[in-house]
Amino acid sequence: MRSQRKGKASLHAPKQSLYVLAFAALGIVYGDIGTSPLYAINEIFFGHGGLSVSPENVLGAISLVVWSLTLIVTIKYVFFVLRADNQGEGGVFTLFSLLNGNIFWGSAFLMGLLVLAAGFLFGEGLITPAISILSAMEGLNVATDIFAPYIVPLVILILTLLFSIQYKGTGKVGKIFGPIVLIWFICIAALGTVQIMRDPEILRVFNPLHALIFLRSMSPIHAMVVLGSVILVVTGCEAMYADLGHFGRSPVQLSWLAVAYPALLLNYLGQGAYLLGGSPVLHGNIFYSLVPPWGLYPMVILATFATIIASQALISGAFSLTAQSVALGLSPRFKIQHTSLHHEGQIYLPTVNWLLYAGCVALVLFFRSSSSLASAYGLAVAGVMLTTSLSMIAVSHVVWKWKLSSSILLFATFATFEATFVFSNSLKFLKGGYIPFTLGIVLFMVMTTWFWGRNYLKEAYAEFARDRKMQWLYDLKQKLIENQGVLIDHRHLVETDRIQMFLVNPPVISLEDDVPVLVRAYLRREGSLPKHLILLTIDQGKVAYVDSEKRYTIENLGADIWSVQAKFGFMEQPNVPVILEELNGLNVIPDNVTRSTIEVGKEEIIIDDRDMSFLLVLRARFFRLLAKQSLPQYHYFGLRGNSALSQTLIPLIISSQGTRIILPRRDSYGVHLENVEMEKI
Repeated sequence: MRSQRKGKASLHAPKQSLYVLAFAALGIVYGDIGTSPLYAINEIFFGHGGLSVSPENVLGAISLVVWSLTLIVTIKYVFFVLRADNQGEGGVFTLFSLLNGNIFWGSAFLMGLLVLAAGFLFGEGLITPAISILSAMEGLNVATDIFAPYIVPLVILILTLLFSIQYKGTGKVGKIFGPIVLIWFICIAALGTVQIMRDPEILRVFNPLHALIFLRSMSPIHAMVVLGSVILVVTGCEAMYADLGHFGRSPVQLSWLAVAYPALLLNYLGQGAYLLGGSPVLHGNIFYSLVPPWGLYPMVILATFATIIASQALISGAFSLTAQSVALGLSPRFKIQHTSLHHEGQIYLPTVNWLLYAGCVALVLFFRSSSSLASAYGLAVAGVMLTTSLSMIAVSHVVWKWKLSSSILLFATFATFEATFVFSNSLKFLKGGYIPFTLGIVLFMVMTTWFWGRNYLKEAYAEFARDRKMQWLYDLKQKLIENQGVLIDHRHLVETDRIQMFLVNPPVISLEDDVPVLVRAYLRREGSLPKHLILLTIDQGKVAYVDSEKRYTIENLGADIWSVQAKFGFMEQPNVPVILEELNGLNVIPDNVTRSTIEVGKEEIIIDDRDMSFLLVLRARFFRLLAKQSLPQYHYFGLRGNSALSQTLIPLIISSQGTRIILPRRDSYGVHLENVEMEKI
């Protein structure tokens, strides 16, 4: 049976063009990697890299930069990794979902690495806004020392404004930022082109031998230090994969190949040419030394805007990662707001947004300069890139059905290159690299504990529900009807003259399905059954809106038991009171449905620590703490504070033998209707 409600399908706008999406992607995805020229080469020569400015060093270092961009970003990510999407979504959790359930050598280790990599990405999301905006504002020091005391306060002000507009959504933010980033790429390309024309010898860096000879000329330790700075040119490349769901593969590829990649190459080549020419480097800042004096202040302003946008790439990526972790059962529930009619991936998470903001401000106040903060950057990024390459070996072989030899040959090459970055950046651990690493470990513990705990509870629910089918409930209800609402078996059961709606999942569609645990818990608590029993399942799909004629599927299972499946799009907000009104208007379910009491489950986790190891007790208590922080599902369905809401307690005991549901054995009414023995507690 279908409802006649008018849906919002008519609000769908025409599909956005490839070029519009590519333009918006430019403003979101490539802000981070696009602003690396502000500090990357500085770190190689005047920062932690500590290279002397000689022709050999310049050609070798810039060759490393060019080939890092080409191999890791363009070939690996743009042409291969972006193809590993799951229903349009990207990121390390997409790799997790693609491989989840597949058994292969090292699968458990790899899945653990992916969860750890997700934690590292959150660490990167903290550092990127801080280092990017700091590096831009430090350009003021090139012009004058007057602004030096005000740089940190200005950075915090900019961060506050940036995080305050996130609720508008990445699509709207991208349209605002897109023109600025385009201007930024045009300007840095122009700055680089001028220097290349002055010293075209820099074009020799396209010969990779310069990079190899350069690395061989140094001691292993010095080479590792330099590589620890070179990685700064590719930080942010993971954002193009994490933000894939916001725009789609083709727009992300087009904006990189047509705009971002050529502009970055030209600017890095230009910085190298400037060093080859022997011109003075002002305040140890190569990028701003390329800018003519008349354009210095405009460039600082433009760079500031560009770095604000750079921060956006990791912020939106953090939103996507969190939503995916919730969907995969790796994280407690957060409030998620959808911000686009056309793309499910464009979302805003208030809690994550303000936690990131607090972390960024703390980093700015602690490190106070981009050079100091650069020491904390790199290790987490390299770890994520290496994990992605290792995962792609499995994805290409298991999911894409490539030959194993082909998968290993291609992605192990990338992994080897990235492993050198991991080892090189490990030298930064005590200088700040421990910050994203520690955050990654903490989030790894949160996600693995949540996943472990929910699986424990899922097994308990399945075990408890297994011994009662809907046929049993139907027979029990039918028996009540035949006996005028009173059934005296070995216990007293009555039928109450009320309408009770139960929020259940998975949906009940036939008498062969298990009786939902919530219904059985209610029966055990109340010792009664409602006259009209409605089992409601709310399903939100991957389309923006659901057509009105497809909204409801209603089944009469008999004996006044009704199954209702309500389908909504990701842009719609399910509201149970409204659902009740619409069901009442359909005149399908007898009586006035709006008088329903709405029953939801409330889990109470009890830990029986007898015979449990210390670590298991610790993990169980941590899981219970996380469960208390998770938003109840009914908060999303318009029931928070609703007077019709009723909660049934479902006690779950975690012990050394596993998890089980413990309830008074009152649903043994009509036990003779099944060939089972009554259990005793």
